[in-house]
Amino acid sequence: MRKTIVCVVSLVIVAAAGLAAEDWPEWRGRGRTGIWNESGILDTFPADGLKVLWRTPVNRGFSGPAVADGRVFLTDYVETRNPRGTERALALDEKTGEVLWTHEWPADYGGILWPVGPRATPTVDGDRVYVLGVNGKLFCLNVETGAVIWQKDYVKDLGADTQTWAFDYGFTGAPVVDGNNLICMAGGQPDGKVVALDKFTGQEIWRSLSSETELGAAQPLLIDEGGTRQLIIWYPGAVASLDPENGTLNWEIPYRVGGGASAPTPVKSGPHLFFSTFYDGPLMLFLDPLKAAAKQLWKGKSTSELQTDGLHATLSSPAVVGDYIYGLCSYGQFRCLRVKTGERVWETQAVTKERARWATGHIVTHGDRLFINNDRGELIIVKPDPSGYQEISRTALLKPTSPPGNRRQLVYVNWSHPAYANRHIYARNDEEIICASLAKDGQ
Repeated sequence: MRKTIVCVVSLVIVAAAGLAAEDWPEWRGRGRTGIWNESGILDTFPADGLKVLWRTPVNRGFSGPAVADGRVFLTDYVETRNPRGTERALALDEKTGEVLWTHEWPADYGGILWPVGPRATPTVDGDRVYVLGVNGKLFCLNVETGAVIWQKDYVKDLGADTQTWAFDYGFTGAPVVDGNNLICMAGGQPDGKVVALDKFTGQEIWRSLSSETELGAAQPLLIDEGGTRQLIIWYPGAVASLDPENGTLNWEIPYRVGGGASAPTPVKSGPHLFFSTFYDGPLMLFLDPLKAAAKQLWKGKSTSELQTDGLHATLSSPAVVGDYIYGLCSYGQFRCLRVKTGERVWETQAVTKERARWATGHIVTHGDRLFINNDRGELIIVKPDPSGYQEISRTALLKPTSPPGNRRQLVYVNWSHPAYANRHIYARNDEEIICASLAKDGQ
């Protein structure tokens, strides 16, 4: 009997472990991979839509939510007198949506393209959350109270010169944590395109790369390859690999990016590192397995978002599944490409429906499926298949509310990346953030 009880308890523990919940503490989830690993997720959406557990009013913003340790973190913006207003960081109770605390600061959106709100998703690390405003104001806040632990101003403290940018998106790069370092796309002068701060105190540790070129809109990414840890920095001119401990340059490969549009996050799959940009198309690098080095495997041939041979992504980070790349192109075409050559296998307009400039969505890999929230406010489950497009399920998720800067069928778009955490999706627009169940049992 005792052995039976022990066996039963062990099976329960194993089953619980298999259904372990998973937080989403930063941009594109832990490690910034865009991969969601939870089990117990529904196979198709209910006919009457997802069960929404709560809705909480928020202000405008492009930044996605981060979810960690029972809290949801977000930033937003309210205009008080054009072009000025107030940015805000807020923490919500993950179960109820109740606002636990807020922290506010003034912001000036003069000259900012798409002046909707903050861009950078909060980064959660232990008892601290790091939030970044569009003007480069960085705050380290206590996750429980919202109290300021330390703060930095990229312009005043790190020497960022916003006048050097040809296209001003504001500061978009969510800082990434590596050990005791908080690594920031700061655009500091001199030679501080990338700056590492002590994550506990805000003290500068190192700075790297010239800021004479544009900062762009990319997110810093940490990878392990070549027997070492590498910090991947993509700016409008090149892809660089740095040693995250001291900022030393490992390698750099030219990659022109028109309009500073280095927005999609690079995707690593084995020794391959894939990039895509709206104006200049795709780039595939091959990472040396024995040392910190890389070479260009192939590059797209077209340099116009109108006549595209491969993948010209706007905001959407592609997904790499096996030997194929799946991503959204410049006019919303969902495409399949070969990893080894970049050859296009097929395309469809089904994901975004509308063939419009900058039509896009955000892609997350979940097992053998892709979850895509398009900019029409829909959530779609797609089976990645090189033989053709296979849509499993689709549902309305959130009303699009942001102006896209061009004519669209629905007038507005939704460009914010959701968080997938603890079998729920957390998604926001310029009016509210919602928590909806993706669990098989609907809870």
